[in-house]
Amino acid sequence: MFSFWQKLFVNVPDKFWWVLLGIAVILSIATLIGRRLLAKNNSEVIVNLNQRINAWWAMVVVLVACFIFGKTATLILYAVLSFLALREFMTLTPTDRSDYWALVLCFYLIIPLQYILISTDWYGMFVIGIPVYGFIIIPTILALSGNTEQFFERTAKIQWGMMLTIYCLSYAPALLLLTNVEYEGQGLMLLLYLLVVVQLSDVFQYIVGKLVGKKKIAPNVSPNKTVEGFIGGSLMAIAVGTSLWWITPFSVGYAALFSFIIVICGFFGGLSLSAVKRSLGAKDWGHMISGHGGVMDRIDSVLFAAPVFFHVVRYTYF
Repeated sequence: MFSFWQKLFVNVPDKFWWVLLGIAVILSIATLIGRRLLAKNNSEVIVNLNQRINAWWAMVVVLVACFIFGKTATLILYAVLSFLALREFMTLTPTDRSDYWALVLCFYLIIPLQYILISTDWYGMFVIGIPVYGFIIIPTILALSGNTEQFFERTAKIQWGMMLTIYCLSYAPALLLLTNVEYEGQGLMLLLYLLVVVQLSDVFQYIVGKLVGKKKIAPNVSPNKTVEGFIGGSLMAIAVGTSLWWITPFSVGYAALFSFIIVICGFFGGLSLSAVKRSLGAKDWGHMISGHGGVMDRIDSVLFAAPVFFHVVRYTYF
């Protein structure tokens, strides 16, 4: 039994455990503060903060499992996330009976195929498969259904859902493909880096905005996003990202630059998908995660940040 666990942990880099320890310490402190605040004041903001902290503990457990079990487990996890996110997207947006076969194609062929392409390191097809072939096949299937009513809107909805929940999200585990001689087999550290920076950016912007935020950025789109929260939270997340240069192949300067890119793209993702929700009259994409809404509510920042981060890193370092 001991040898089994020893084999599991042998491929996990030592620096992962240091980062994990830091996250655990921060979450422990946040948990204590959250519970003390809750004991004094059970307002909606305090309750929501505690729910977010609890959900973060669950996310850390899942992240540890991915690092222990490696590439295959990570790809399976993200394939499941793509399935759940696409389901939330299609549930919230109106669908038609004639869209059935296009949706079946997205859920049961395109999702597994995209992650299989990543698992086989087929970079060329992974990058162009959905934007080229997916965009040709989807409208063709919808046209063959014979229903021309709101054809453009139905096609755009499915294509956008496919791009966001499958294509863009798959760029996160695709970071596992980025290896060179000095960084062999440590692509998971790049994934960890992306997730830490983009998620901390959301958290910091939320906290700073609640504490000192006054000027709303886009009150009709996302009432919680303020100029003060965006600037303060972004600077804090960039500082964390810069300080984590040692878990990446980046220099300190590039770590700061890439952190900035992740933060900005993550903000754009959260704001854009909030606009989609508001246009549909919804507050959250779903209710799967207590305190966080649905899967889409947690990954909206990652959807915009992951593809950009992947390509700037690939063309700079790999």
